Amino acid sequence: MTTTTNFTSTRFGEVAYTDADIVTLEGGLLGFPASTSYLILAHKEGSPFRWLQSLEEPGLAFLVVDPAHFVDGYAPLLGDEAAQALGLSEDTPRLVYTIVTIPNGRPEEMTINLAGPIVINGVTRVARQLVIEDPNCAIKHRVLENKSKRLAA
Repeated sequence: MTTTTNFTSTRFGEVAYTDADIVTLEGGLLGFPASTSYLILAHKEGSPFRWLQSLEEPGLAFLVVDPAHFVDGYAPLLGDEAAQALGLSEDTPRLVYTIVTIPNGRPEEMTINLAGPIVINGVTRVARQLVIEDPNCAIKHRVLENKSKRLAA
């Protein structure tokens, strides 16, 4: 039998979830090491955006997106240590999200953090934020500028 728990978030109000919905972020996110239990909530129907809502801090939620939605061919290389810590093999389903930053009142300047992807084991729901040291993976990758260039090409 699945037990449903309710959590009250500052942004979303009351949210019902089960233990199977929890993503455990080992070591937390950079700058937020104490928050390790999260829910992934839909932004709105049909949107590629999600919210990574902390279960420890009701006011802590990050807007995230699958970077493949905006960056063709984005596939961060996992080191052996990270893959082992996440329990990933080549066949393990996984989710990859990047944190989205939208400057107040300037949505056209939206960026995603390609250098700090969050990789989630799709079976165990264990996750880790990686640090990618690749000059092609910017911390502030401009989304709309690059999308309009792709559309014009």
